[in-house]
Amino acid sequence: MAGDERKLQILRVAVSLFSQRGFRGTTTKEIAQAAGVSEAMVFRHFANKEELYNAILDHKACSGDAVDPERMVADALKKKDDRAVFEGLAFGALEHHERDPEFQRLLMYSALEGHELAEMFFEKFVRRVYQFLGNYISERQRDGAFVKIDPAIVVRAFIGMIIHHSLNNNLWDPRRRLLSISNKNAAKNFTDILLNGISPGRRAKPTSRTGRRSNGSSNTR
Repeated sequence: MAGDERKLQILRVAVSLFSQRGFRGTTTKEIAQAAGVSEAMVFRHFANKEELYNAILDHKACSGDAVDPERMVADALKKKDDRAVFEGLAFGALEHHERDPEFQRLLMYSALEGHELAEMFFEKFVRRVYQFLGNYISERQRDGAFVKIDPAIVVRAFIGMIIHHSLNNNLWDPRRRLLSISNKNAAKNFTDILLNGISPGRRAKPTSRTGRRSNGSSNTR
């Protein structure tokens, strides 16, 4: 196996073991055994654990299903299409979490164990999302489209809906007994909740779990 292929194999094995056992419960010896190589081979490709953790984040960021939130909704940001911005972000994140629940478990372990990977992820991804989305919300507040409220609170509420939904689907309720809804419809509903709360004098018609718009009472004109 070529050097780059071996490095990627070790990386994938490490992600899998970390997501199953946590960081404290996984040793480099166990990674080597699972990858079918010597421990010395692991350190040949990754000089230390910090280099391995950085490689995990870089691998996820460069993988085919990686999510670049700002790029994903770049056109909607330029057009100031609020629904397309939030719905696009929600759908992209939900799809990503569904495709890669392993990485979500990995991040949970890193946070619970106070591991440095959690801080790395925060700096490389979370802070960036808060900055670009917070800046967009601030701009729309100046336009008079959104009410005045701390943009960070809006971002926190929006991301909270997405993350909680994904955690339920991936960890707590994989059979979806509490709520069974497509990612597309979940994104639409979460966006409805958000925009109805921050858009002054403009309330969108509620969306059902099936994604259909409610027409309201039959005698409403």
